[in-house]
Amino acid sequence: MKDFTIQPLKGFGEIPFGITLDETVERIGMPDFYEELSDMEETGNRSIFYEYNELETNIYLEGITKSVIACFETENEEATLFGQKVFDLDKKQVIELMKANGYKELEEEDEDGEHRITFEDGLIDFFFDGDALTAVSWGVLVDEQGEII
Repeated sequence: MKDFTIQPLKGFGEIPFGITLDETVERIGMPDFYEELSDMEETGNRSIFYEYNELETNIYLEGITKSVIACFETENEEATLFGQKVFDLDKKQVIELMKANGYKELEEEDEDGEHRITFEDGLIDFFFDGDALTAVSWGVLVDEQGEII
């Protein structure tokens, strides 16, 4: 994977939301670590976590009938968002960039020593330690059949 473009509601670089486990492995290889996160008996959902150390990116797959990519989380400093290296931006600049690109539903919260800025209309979270961006997480909603809602 060479393209680290964060695309809210669409995907990450050349990897779109909604592709299957097999397609994911075919495109970027086996993860360094993977784990099934949820118990289908308790939640009725299936979530799988893929960790790619070299890419500094985690992928979450959801769906019972078909597991598909539903969320990315990256700490990769090469990641770009709307043409800008997102990890070079501070909180104010991230907010301005998102608003300039049509995202308006902003929420902020402090939790466990971390500051999170969420844009609900983009299903994207930015995590900060002080003013430094530490991670970006974005996704889509997926139903039990692995279809994007």
